[in-house]
Amino acid sequence: MDLILWRHAEARDGEGALAGSKLDMARELTVRGERQARRMAQWLDRQLVDTARVYTSPAVRAERTAHALNRKYKVTDELAPLATPQQLLSLAQWPEGKSTVLLIGHQPTLGMTIARLLNLSDEQCAVRKGSLWWLRCKEREGSLHTQLMAVQAPDFL
Repeated sequence: MDLILWRHAEARDGEGALAGSKLDMARELTVRGERQARRMAQWLDRQLVDTARVYTSPAVRAERTAHALNRKYKVTDELAPLATPQQLLSLAQWPEGKSTVLLIGHQPTLGMTIARLLNLSDEQCAVRKGSLWWLRCKEREGSLHTQLMAVQAPDFL
């Protein structure tokens, strides 16, 4: 199974809005964020299989990021700000799922999920705005192993 975690592109400042609040959820992408989303979407579209399932947070900035990919996607509260790693993994059906799953969400949840899957000593790792991490679960010698396939940032495309 492949799991791709994509952090939303750069958004306008929330000016002290609490994570998940109405003001926070309404934040739009900046001009730079729109560029980031387009660049990453172009690269990602060439890599993704046609059967990939795409889910996004209901936050405007995440939906706009998903929209740049120009594929069908489903908006779900399981990816909203302050979601838990367990919610993300359940949504993706990790590691039992058979298809590629792309989740577009937020920090710190994405970084916490990555740290958990890669058994990192820190509770989370940094995921830059607009960047993605591509993980794969493979069975080897009777046990499941997580492999890091790619880390990509829009500024390097």
